[in-house]
Amino acid sequence: MVFLIRMAFWFSLVLLALPLSVGPDEAGHESVGPIQALFAAREAVGDIAGICERKPDVCETGKSAMHTITARAKETAKIAAAMMDDKSAAGPDTSTMTGSLPEGIVLPETVNLPPQN
Repeated sequence: MVFLIRMAFWFSLVLLALPLSVGPDEAGHESVGPIQALFAAREAVGDIAGICERKPDVCETGKSAMHTITARAKETAKIAAAMMDDKSAAGPDTSTMTGSLPEGIVLPETVNLPPQN
């Protein structure tokens, strides 16, 4: 999820840096240049980095959430590895074999039929 947010952020910066001549929109807002966008992004990153100083409880909650997510991911990986080991140790599944017939079916090769003339 963080990767998608970062990707969207950098992609929006690339779009802002493209030299397109776009005038003001219907509401009269002027378009932003690439230098202005870069400075605004730099200030936004600095503001986000300073959130731990302004609101330490937000950072503590974030750290706890990341710890919980990491622990759950590790446990899930252990469960998946154990399931894969159990299946490989048991050997292939032979309960259903394609091409096999039950023994109660009589095939024409096993029946003594008189030859046809």
